[in-house]
Amino acid sequence: MHHVIIGAGPAGVIAAEQIHRHDPEASVTMVGDESAPPYSRMAIPYYLTGQIEENGTYLRKSADHFEHIGVEVCHDRVTEINTADKQATLANSGTLDYDKLLIATGSSPLKPPIPGIESEGVYHCWTLDDARNIIKRCQSGHRVVLVGAGFIGCIILEAIAAGGADLTVVELENRMVPRMMNETAGGLIKAWCEKKGITVHTSTKVESIEEYHDSGLQVTLDNDQSTTADLVVLATGVRPNIAFLNGSGIDTDHGILVNEYLSASYADVYAAGDVCQGRDFSTGGYSVQAIQPTAAEHGRIAAGNMTGNTQFHQGSINMNVLSTMGLISNSFGLWMGVNGGESAEVTDADKFKYLNLQFQDDVLVGASSLGWTDHVGVLRGLIQSKIELGEWKQKLQADPTRLMEAYLANTRALGFNAHVL
Repeated sequence: MHHVIIGAGPAGVIAAEQIHRHDPEASVTMVGDESAPPYSRMAIPYYLTGQIEENGTYLRKSADHFEHIGVEVCHDRVTEINTADKQATLANSGTLDYDKLLIATGSSPLKPPIPGIESEGVYHCWTLDDARNIIKRCQSGHRVVLVGAGFIGCIILEAIAAGGADLTVVELENRMVPRMMNETAGGLIKAWCEKKGITVHTSTKVESIEEYHDSGLQVTLDNDQSTTADLVVLATGVRPNIAFLNGSGIDTDHGILVNEYLSASYADVYAAGDVCQGRDFSTGGYSVQAIQPTAAEHGRIAAGNMTGNTQFHQGSINMNVLSTMGLISNSFGLWMGVNGGESAEVTDADKFKYLNLQFQDDVLVGASSLGWTDHVGVLRGLIQSKIELGEWKQKLQADPTRLMEAYLANTRALGFNAHVL
């Protein structure tokens, strides 16, 4: 049995290891389109700040790890899938026949239509090559413009600021981390960053980037301001890597459409990670969740199903945990609320603390927090368990900080083990 995995990120690596565990005699080929060993993009900010060396980003530290478990790592790019013949075409080294195929190709950064975006000194922060270029230009005192203040942008922000750069952030939406925080919390994150000496423009668009004297860049904004920079970093969203599937017959939407077993529309084809439009725990529908915990879960479940160890995917919970200059923020589930639902919130702006709970009937379906580190696991536990809160809904609406009391009262009544969180 030959398993081919396209993609060498967390989903692909975990799947390869799980296939070996379930079927040690199977042949596994993992294809990655970068020259480096499989690595974690989430570790790149630590590389930027010098907290780790480049090899610290590698997903597995032993140089012979994949060889030891019988996984061949192929550094190439898949350009085409022939589902009829069960064959993957590689850009540089012929074709690969497969019995089972896992597509875990992840996503790629979006490049906004900004004049001058191809200028020297403008980079994404997505690959190790990007990181090497940023390190060359991002030193203490250098001027850096970061375009985009979403989840990825804020992770990059912290790394750049830690290096002592003079940082300006430009965000198109009216708040920071708009797909994770509401206007109140996103506004507090902006105020926190400004307090730390970072210039933040929200509700602002970059109109152009022009080469400036002394190898600098001139960045013009649509709020009648402009700034010079030694480096421009783009963090303007990502798109699943599915273009190479054109003509394969594999059904796609925003990502690869799968069923509850992560199986695609063709037999023996599976998908995992950022490229997979999998089940959402909170809505019951199918969506792309470009977060590493979901990728890891997909990889584990897909590998089980590829080896005959049937596993049902109940759905991944939307979950984000972020540190922005030391300010911790979290969002879980339907943090933005549901139609006809109710909410409760508490704000201490002076201390940069905020907590928001979202209810559907008497079930907690979503939550977001800022500056709260106590009992964060309880938020996820209450949402995933779908516990009917009863009288505790009203108590939480009156005081959202009584989360642990609500959790203990309800789990004890139902006979759950309250120590799991």
